[in-house]
Amino acid sequence: MKHRVLRNAWYVAEAASVLTNNLHGVRILGEEVLLYRKENGEVAALENACPHRKVPLSLGKRRGDFVECAYHGLTFDASGSCVRVPGAESIPKRARVHSYPVAERYGLIWIWMGDAALADPRSIFQVDHWGDPEWGCTPIDSMVVACNYLYITDNLLDPSHVAWVHPTSFGNSACAETPLKMSVLSNGVAVSRWMLDVEVAPFYAKFVKFAGNADRQQHYEVRFPSNAVIRAVFTPAGSGGPNGLFSPDTFLMDSYNFMTPVDEQTTRYFWFQMRNVAPRDEQVSIEFAKAVRTAFEEDKVILEAVHKGMQHAGTAHIDLASDAGPTRFRLRLAAMIRAEEEVLSVG
Repeated sequence: MKHRVLRNAWYVAEAASVLTNNLHGVRILGEEVLLYRKENGEVAALENACPHRKVPLSLGKRRGDFVECAYHGLTFDASGSCVRVPGAESIPKRARVHSYPVAERYGLIWIWMGDAALADPRSIFQVDHWGDPEWGCTPIDSMVVACNYLYITDNLLDPSHVAWVHPTSFGNSACAETPLKMSVLSNGVAVSRWMLDVEVAPFYAKFVKFAGNADRQQHYEVRFPSNAVIRAVFTPAGSGGPNGLFSPDTFLMDSYNFMTPVDEQTTRYFWFQMRNVAPRDEQVSIEFAKAVRTAFEEDKVILEAVHKGMQHAGTAHIDLASDAGPTRFRLRLAAMIRAEEEVLSVG
């Protein structure tokens, strides 16, 4: 990948449900990767190119836990070692492909694109309430967005945009003027705000358990390199705020968002939502998923326009007060990337 990106980190490679008995090719950080399940159900990830003539291994065949190239039958195990070269007396030393550490968690396949010795699954993004019977979960969804991944992290650290981009779902007039508070975290950046005694936004109105106005919190937290949790809180007016005591009827939704750079121009965007209402109601999950998808499609239109506009800008862009969170995130991530590059250059 020509542009700078953090390699020693866990990225979402694919939804776990996509991998059955197939050979599945994906592009991550500019590298072609083959994903497949071994016979015991574990996931393997290999460089998706036979070392002979670089034919994608995803065009080949499964042979048990092995992968056979479609061109000349070179066969590789899950570690990337070549175990067979038809017609050859010996296997060339360079006949191997790179393998990547992978882990399966939260219905997602996670991949480590950097130094395998540093790949600790305990550092994978933590999802609160996963498996909690009192919380519902929407199905995992994804889309391809034709923009650099950092424009999406910018967007997720900018709650103010919902008043204009999502006026019929996440936003309403209350979201237009209330200032944001930024917090620098050890693993990212957060922005949040309370809006007191406001109308419930359209997306949430059908799910809250109380009538009338609400105290609403928007909490947007993006962690390095490109994962986020967005918490929406709606509690009856007068019960919220920084020092409020939430009502038993308080509505909570945590939206988990994972951005995987495909290359400098493209991002795979994965998401799902956890909620504290109707945990076992499949119809509610379907309604949530449909509404969120519609809202994220609205983001997609804007983000692709941002990417194109910034690429072809004839004049310098400006920043606003609402850009404080995104700017701080970018600066800290850039410092992490520089530090990683310095270590690699010394090595």
